[in-house]
Amino acid sequence: MPRVAFIGLGRMGHGMAGRFLDAGFTVTLWNRSKAKAEDLIARGAQWATSPEDAAIDADAVVTMVADDEASRAVWLGPKGAAKTAKAGTIAIECSTVSYDHARDMARELNGRGLIYIDCPVTGLPDAAAAGKLTLLVGADGADLDRARPYLTPIGSTIRHFGAVGTGTVYKLINNLMGAIQIAGLAEGLAIAEQAGLDMNLVLESIQAGVAASPQVQRHSRRMVARDFSGATFTSALRHKDAAYAVKLAETLLADKPLVARAAVESYARAKAAMPDDDEGRMIELVSQPKTTKTS
Repeated sequence: MPRVAFIGLGRMGHGMAGRFLDAGFTVTLWNRSKAKAEDLIARGAQWATSPEDAAIDADAVVTMVADDEASRAVWLGPKGAAKTAKAGTIAIECSTVSYDHARDMARELNGRGLIYIDCPVTGLPDAAAAGKLTLLVGADGADLDRARPYLTPIGSTIRHFGAVGTGTVYKLINNLMGAIQIAGLAEGLAIAEQAGLDMNLVLESIQAGVAASPQVQRHSRRMVARDFSGATFTSALRHKDAAYAVKLAETLLADKPLVARAAVESYARAKAAMPDDDEGRMIELVSQPKTTKTS
């Protein structure tokens, strides 16, 4: 069976790596913490001491790490996967990175004989574990065809947006819109709470209203109940993605992206207060009564 090196075992990466085991691939793992790999090792995965070690003899290397810095480190760092990956290896970047980074990595890795696939994903951790993610791909068509056997175990839908970088563009748009919706929802619910509205009726109205996107439906219930169990996405990660999106927007749009900037500022507050907590907890930051100064 083909050999896959999987790098990055966070909430999403762990389930994705498990899918390659389910599909019968030979899987080698690397993560900063080996503890997160123990159950996968028990299922038959091999442990590598570094990304460089993981990439030896791999047919595909899949990365799912936090940001540009982490991506560059695992690919091109002193013990990066590119040092040992053989020519023709498919380099699949599932991390959400910036547009410039995706383009830079394509040039760097293609120059070393690797085939770079820009492939961020959408979906929650349970979808990752079930192989039902949506894959947002930027790649040459022929390269995508070569990569498909390594994409089908993790994704039920492949959306090919065009050349390398276009998958990342759409992912950043998607996550920016999510940031705007969630930040706006938190403020709207906070206004309702402080105005003394019946929050059960508010929730019922939001769920049935025209603004009830999947993000709003999911987070409105959690925010009103203050129940953030089963964390889905952290404030720090959403802030990072929104900031990448704003940076891209500033290179493409004539006017400054004011709404997007406001969302980034909201998430900057959440990141400072609770970086690793679920992003829905933003409601706790904004739902505070205004104090009246006395002379």
